[in-house]
Amino acid sequence: MRIVIIAKLRRAESFSFSWKFEAAYGKGRSSLWLHPAIPLQFEFYGGREPALNRAWIDALMTTANSPGGLELVDEPDPALAPKRA
Repeated sequence: MRIVIIAKLRRAESFSFSWKFEAAYGKGRSSLWLHPAIPLQFEFYGGREPALNRAWIDALMTTANSPGGLELVDEPDPALAPKRA
């Protein structure tokens, strides 16, 4: 998520970011408007850098570049992603 958001903001692009709530949390939806001038902070717990799933980054970037804006989508299995040359 951080990679996609930073890429969009680095290009001075404003966009919405939306996600759905699980039924356990009251089933619903939330959205934010992100703009390069709005301060944003990412917090992570633990010192380990996560492995990046390129297929997931591509899927997130596709939604981010759509008229509906960035949407949180399920992470695809990296083993099923097409190999890059």
